[in-house]
Amino acid sequence: MILGRCLFFNSTRLLSEFTKISNNNYRRVVHTQLSANAYELQRSRYRKLIHASNPVDWYPWSDEALEKAKREDKLIFLSVGYSTCHWCHVMEKESFENDEIAEIMNRYFVNIKVDREERPDIDKIYMTFVQSISGHGGWPMSVFLTPTLIPIMGGTYFPPVDKFGQPGFKKILLSIAHKWLENKSDLLKSGSKILEILKTSAENCGKLCVQQLIRSYDREFGGFSDAPKFPQPINLELLFHMYGRDAKDEMNQECLSMCVHTLTKMANGGIHDHVGQGFARYSVDGKWHVPHFEKMLYDQAQLLRSYANAYIVTKDKFFLTLLMILSLIVSEICGTSAEDADSLPTAEATAKQEGAFYVWTMEEIETHLGKKIPDRDLKLSDIFAYHFNVKKDGNVSQRQDPHGELTNKNVLIVFGSVKDTADKFDCSVEDVEKYLAEAKQILFEARSQRPRPHLDDKIITAWNGLMISGLAYAGVATKNKQYIQYAEDNANFIERYLYDKKNKILLRSCYRGDGDIIMQSQTPIHGFHADYAFVVQGLLDLYEANLNTHWLEFAEELQDIQNKLFWDDKDGGYFNTINNDKNIILRLKDEHDGAEPSSNSVACGNLLRLASCLSRTDYNSKVVELLSFFGDTLMRMPIAIPGLCCALLHYWDTTTQIYIAGKRDAKDTEELLNIIRDRLIPAKLIILTDPEDTDSVLIRRNEVVSKMKMQNGRATAYVCRHRTCSLPVVESRQLAELIDEDN
Repeated sequence: MILGRCLFFNSTRLLSEFTKISNNNYRRVVHTQLSANAYELQRSRYRKLIHASNPVDWYPWSDEALEKAKREDKLIFLSVGYSTCHWCHVMEKESFENDEIAEIMNRYFVNIKVDREERPDIDKIYMTFVQSISGHGGWPMSVFLTPTLIPIMGGTYFPPVDKFGQPGFKKILLSIAHKWLENKSDLLKSGSKILEILKTSAENCGKLCVQQLIRSYDREFGGFSDAPKFPQPINLELLFHMYGRDAKDEMNQECLSMCVHTLTKMANGGIHDHVGQGFARYSVDGKWHVPHFEKMLYDQAQLLRSYANAYIVTKDKFFLTLLMILSLIVSEICGTSAEDADSLPTAEATAKQEGAFYVWTMEEIETHLGKKIPDRDLKLSDIFAYHFNVKKDGNVSQRQDPHGELTNKNVLIVFGSVKDTADKFDCSVEDVEKYLAEAKQILFEARSQRPRPHLDDKIITAWNGLMISGLAYAGVATKNKQYIQYAEDNANFIERYLYDKKNKILLRSCYRGDGDIIMQSQTPIHGFHADYAFVVQGLLDLYEANLNTHWLEFAEELQDIQNKLFWDDKDGGYFNTINNDKNIILRLKDEHDGAEPSSNSVACGNLLRLASCLSRTDYNSKVVELLSFFGDTLMRMPIAIPGLCCALLHYWDTTTQIYIAGKRDAKDTEELLNIIRDRLIPAKLIILTDPEDTDSVLIRRNEVVSKMKMQNGRATAYVCRHRTCSLPVVESRQLAELIDEDN
C-alpha cells in the first residue's frame, strides 16, 4: 500500500465530532441534487454497476464537482479504477459501502470517481504522483487533491481499518481532514513542491536498455521479469524489428529466439485460456501458470501482432493454429474493453471468486471427459489431464493463491509437447491433437453454463485502433481475408460512431445499449493522443492489408488533427491531452512504453509511414523534433521506449518502399504481394498502383507512383531503398531475391 507522506496528526476533535454523528442512524445518500451527474455516472459501466448505489456522494470528473470543491474550500478525494479491477471491488465493498466511512467522506470531501479507461489523462497525471512518492502504483488509485487539483497524498488500496500494519482508510480520512482544517498552508506548500518534482520526473521516466532487456530475460519460461509477469508485446516488437533488419547477426538471432520462446511459453501457460482462447492480463508467478484472470482488449490486440510476426518468421504450425483461433475469438469481442477476473462459482453462489469461470477440479474433468477412446483402455480425461497438468488436489500452490480461492482447482497449463503426450499413451500425434480438440470443445460447452465474469462493453477508441492493427496483421500472416474484413468493420465503426466529422475530433469512447444502440455520454469525452495515434496506426496497417486508399486518407486526416491538438510547438513531441482543457493541471507526454505502447512511439512511426507514402515533408520535420525531444532517453536507456527505438531505426534505415504496379485483384498481383507478406520486413511500405485507379490519392500526392508501370501487361514490382529504386521485376522468385539480398 502507498501512503506517501501520510498525515497522521491528532484527530481527536474530528473523531469526537464523528462520534456525535455516529449516534444517529446512518442514512444512504441519494443523488437527488445531481441529475446531470447521475446521468454521467450511468454511462460508465464501472461507475454505474459498481458505485452508483454507494452511500458515498460520488461525482464524475466535471466542472460541477471541481467548482463545488473551490466554493466550499474542501479537499477532493479522487478514486480511479476500472470495471474489471479486483482490488477496486474489494475497496468498494469494504469502504465505499460502509455508512460510517461514507459519512466522513461526504462531510469533509468532494468525492470524485473516475473510470481510468475513459480518462487516462487524469489517471496518468495522478499515477505519476503516486509512483513518484512511493516507487510503484496500481488500482484502485486513491489521491487527495486541493481544490486547485494539486495532489497532497496518495495511495492505492486502503483497508477500512488498521490492518496488516497499514493504517485504515477511516483514520486516513480523518487525519487528512484535520490537517486541512488546522494547517492548510503547510499542505498547500507541500503540494506545490510535489508538483515541481512531478514536472521534473515526468521528463525522466524509468530507463532500461536493450542489453538490460536481454539480461532480464527468463531463459526457462520466457518473458522479461520476475513475478508478476506481463506479456509486454512492445518488447517483442523491438526484438522482431531487430531480427528483421539483419537476420544473420548473432545477437539478432538471439532476439528471435527470445520472442519465439516467450510466445510459446505464454501459449502453453495458464495465462492463455486454453478452452475459450484469449490471454489474461498477467501471471502472478514467473511460469505463466496462475493468471490474474482479467482479460484486456489491448493485450489481445497486441499479441495478435506478436503471434503473426512469429508465424511469418518461423512458419510453425503451432503459431498458425493459435493465430487463427485467436483471431476468430478476438473478432467476436471487438467493441468490448475488458472481462473481469471474478465471477460466481455457481448460479446459486452470492460471492464472486477470482478465476471461478476458468478453473477445473479433477472430478469435473473426469465427469465431462469420461468418453472412452475407441479400442483403448483410455478416456479423454486421461489424455487431457496429463497434457494440461490436472491434479486431484489441484495444481495451484498456496503461495500463488493466498486467499484460498483456487484450493483443489486446476489452472490448465502445458509443460510438455503433444508428442510427449502421444508417447506417454502410445498414440499418434495426430490422434492426440484430435482428442485434445474434442475435449476442449466439450469443456467449452460445459463452461458456457457457468456464470460468466462481468464484461465491460465500453468501446475504447484507442484499444480498437490496436485491434485493427492486430486483425490486419493476422489476416496478412494467415492469408485469411475474413480477418482483414473484421479489421475494416472495426475501422468503419470508428469512423461512423467515434469520429465527429463536423467538429473534426475523435471521441474517447461509446457504449452499446439495448438493441445494440450506440450511445454517448451526455458530455462526450474528447479523444486523447493515444486514441488518435493508435487509430492512425491501425488504419495504416489496414491499408497495407487491403490497399484501400480511403484508409490512407482517413489516417492523414486524423494525423493532421492530432498535430493541431496535441503537438508541443516549443519542445516537440505530443502531449496526452488537448491544449484547452481547463481542468487539467499538467499536460504530460507519454514517455515510456508499458502495457500499451507510448502514443509518442506510435505517432513517430505513423509520421514516417505517411511522410513516405504521401510526400509530407512537414511530417518528417516533426519526426526529427520528436526524436530530438526523446534523444537523451533513446541514447542512454532506449528500453524505456522500445517502440520509439523501432521508429528511430526506421528513420535511420529509411522506409523500404515496395511498389506493385498491377490490377488490384489479379492473380499475378496477389503472387507478388504474397512474397512481401511472407517476410518480416521492418519499416516497409506497400504501395499498389492500379492502372485503372487514375484518381488515387497516391497518384495525386506521390510523384513516384505515376512512374511505376506494369511491364508487358504483367504485375510488376519495384523495391526502393535509401531513395534508390530497383529495376522492375515481374517474377515472384526475382522479387524474393531482391528483398532478401540485404538480409
